[in-house]
Amino acid sequence: MNHVWRKLLKSKKKEKTPTVEQFTQEQDPLFDNLTDNENKFRSIYDDCSDVIIRPFFIGGKDKAILIYIEGLSNIEEIDDNVLTPLMQNTAGETLNVNTLIEKKISVSNVKETKTFSECIQEISSGNPVILVDKRKTGFSLGLSKWEKRSIETPSAEMVVRGPREGFVETLSVNTSMIRRKIRSPELKMKSMQIGRYTETKIVIAYMEGIADKTLIEETKNRLSRIEIDGILESGMIEEFIEENPYSPFPQVLTTERPDIVTSNLLEGRVAILVDGTPFTIVVPTTLYSLLQSSEDYYERFLIGTAIRWLRYLFLVMSLLLPSLYVAVLTYHQEMVPTTLLISMAASREQVPFPALVEVLLMEIMFEALREAGLRLPKQVGSAVSIVGALVIGESAVSAGIVSAPMVIVVAITGVASFTIPRYSAAMAFRMLRFPMIILAGSLGLLGIMLGIITIIVHLCTLRSFGVPYLSPMAPMKFRDMKDVLIRAPWWKLNTRPHLTGKYNKYRQSTSQKPDPTSGSEK
Repeated sequence: MNHVWRKLLKSKKKEKTPTVEQFTQEQDPLFDNLTDNENKFRSIYDDCSDVIIRPFFIGGKDKAILIYIEGLSNIEEIDDNVLTPLMQNTAGETLNVNTLIEKKISVSNVKETKTFSECIQEISSGNPVILVDKRKTGFSLGLSKWEKRSIETPSAEMVVRGPREGFVETLSVNTSMIRRKIRSPELKMKSMQIGRYTETKIVIAYMEGIADKTLIEETKNRLSRIEIDGILESGMIEEFIEENPYSPFPQVLTTERPDIVTSNLLEGRVAILVDGTPFTIVVPTTLYSLLQSSEDYYERFLIGTAIRWLRYLFLVMSLLLPSLYVAVLTYHQEMVPTTLLISMAASREQVPFPALVEVLLMEIMFEALREAGLRLPKQVGSAVSIVGALVIGESAVSAGIVSAPMVIVVAITGVASFTIPRYSAAMAFRMLRFPMIILAGSLGLLGIMLGIITIIVHLCTLRSFGVPYLSPMAPMKFRDMKDVLIRAPWWKLNTRPHLTGKYNKYRQSTSQKPDPTSGSEK
């Protein structure tokens, strides 16, 4: 038996060797013999029925091949602008690089490739590659074409006033949407690839002269350290680049809205766009940035400030309301007015569970209904979640399993959690709600204070690319406070937030407060 196992292990080791050799050989330069190049590509794309290798003659005499992937390249453009002009008889005309590019191929984007890896990268991106006999270089043609989703309003970031466009899964479309808003050449976009097999294209966007160079270099270094088989979504990158991976709080900002990315770029932050996902990462971020909505800046500053205060109030309620109910009802009945206490005691007369078990049961059921509403088809998801909540809540109260005040508390808590603009931040507070309830049921108000102190201490230790998570509140920066608890009018927001190192301080001229009397005096 031992002899058989040794043979199996040796055979497995031998099977891994050709794969490693193939990756090393792909870095080799192209051959000057077209037959060798063709055989090499046919071995690389063995059992790939969607890869087309089309032999043809340039001008009826020079042998060449065209390699592309069906479904990723524009077949009509290949036929009309590449194969048709190249296959025409050009007797007496010498073939050189200038002739091939300038006179024959009517494609705007043509790039020279010298290695097998460069050719494979271009072919995988949808760009056909032409290889000519007796030449060690190939030509990549910018003729990629695949199905794209139309630009729509992001369903998770709805606004009453503001742009109605959101990112899509195509990287070139997303970068063009940002470039359309920021038309200055100071907007820089550097691309890189992550993923051994997927070779996912990543774009790092920043404003030169506004973003700190140290922040840009740190972003590049963290992305370059990622070694993985494939990147399918920006959330995978998020876990590789955050400082504290065990924290429930998100340390980067993710958004589908180009206006949010643009505003953060103009404040000196860096955006990371990933091909294949509409969610863009913005670094660094703070807790207050996660609690702000783009609509705060499109409405008048008084309305924006009022909505922001309402959002902070409901944030506290979503975290503490169930735990306060449990603590007061279990340990601190003297804090409740007598009339209200009698009414609550009467409603709990038939309930067999203590308040702690009751609230945990209802919270878990509410979270299950919310998750079910998200996973079900759109046509029935909202109906099931709403009807399920009403039916289960009414039936639980009628059966005496839970009390009516508990249903009200859980419903208000659920509504309060929906006011948080960022889904990732809302999830963090939803997770923390359960340990807060357990602390309240164990220690009363003392347990709630212990939980609050633990959360605040943890938030004070968090960093997002070196920026304190509670900045500008801790450490205190009075100049930046005009966009935290309140939303100051635009003519007061003349300085950018101080993130890291040296920065471009002023973003607009001072003394722009509207003054109707100044025009009449002139």
